[in-house]
Amino acid sequence: MMELLPKPTSYLYTYASREEEASLCQLELRSLFNQSPGRSYFISDLKMAPSRSPFIRERIDILFEGTTLEDIIGQINGLPKIESSYRVVYVKNDELSDPPGLQARRAIEREVGVQIKGEPDLHNPKLLFGIMNIHNGFVFGFYVKSEAVWLQHQQKPYMYSTALSTRVARAVANIAVPIPEGTKAIDPCCGIGTVLIEALSMGIDIIGGDKNPLVTSKARVNIAHFGLEGKVLLQDIRNVMGHYDVAIIDLPYNLCSVITPKEQLEMFQSARKFAQKLVVVTIEPVDSIILEAGFTITDRCEVSKGSFKREVIVCK
Repeated sequence: MMELLPKPTSYLYTYASREEEASLCQLELRSLFNQSPGRSYFISDLKMAPSRSPFIRERIDILFEGTTLEDIIGQINGLPKIESSYRVVYVKNDELSDPPGLQARRAIEREVGVQIKGEPDLHNPKLLFGIMNIHNGFVFGFYVKSEAVWLQHQQKPYMYSTALSTRVARAVANIAVPIPEGTKAIDPCCGIGTVLIEALSMGIDIIGGDKNPLVTSKARVNIAHFGLEGKVLLQDIRNVMGHYDVAIIDLPYNLCSVITPKEQLEMFQSARKFAQKLVVVTIEPVDSIILEAGFTITDRCEVSKGSFKREVIVCK
């Protein structure tokens, strides 16, 4: 049984991003894990569901480490019998200069799998193990693959061409709220609710608001469409009451909602009154306005789509 197995010592995550989202990926991982990862994998003491990030591909809960495959096999031999059916997955390391081919990977899976006492099942296993060749040897442990939850949120009842993609929205929510437990968040200019949906789907305590009754009603419909529950208030950002740990502001930029630098300053000054932390998404330079409102910029990134570029700015 799983509870008879040793506890993981640490957690290995693999990740990947497109070039135009590489900066966003790195900011999200810095926010979630408080470290700057390597090129394709990193090891952390923090256990996190891989599906939280649109960039994390899988996680190995490390049970054993060794300099050679034989070291790993020797340690596996000491495991008790596994009551659940299982399968071993070879996790590719994109950083290896001479990675094994498909046949070699399958051979490693078989070689490791036969050492485990239990009932293997290649088609419908209840338990997955992962084996990965890293630069200084091998790691072995429980294997968890990411599920692309955000892809399910792409088709909403109401959509705007200028809205954030679900991948970017999910990353922004993680940058704003890396630790959901005990954190209260607000999206005071939520539009049709793209960020709200991603945040709510991850269990983040967040409410939305907007001064436009047409978009607040659409945001509520979009949220309900995915079986989520979230509050969306009809209110101007200048009238937000209460205190929040973090606010997310995706600055309006389409032709129907152009705002002046003065209005931007009023938005940030309002946020300063009710939020300790602020994450801004913008296509315009707003550093001086953020600073004038009393915030300090602590981190940032750029995400592009063709010639269209956004900045994500973290402030405290």
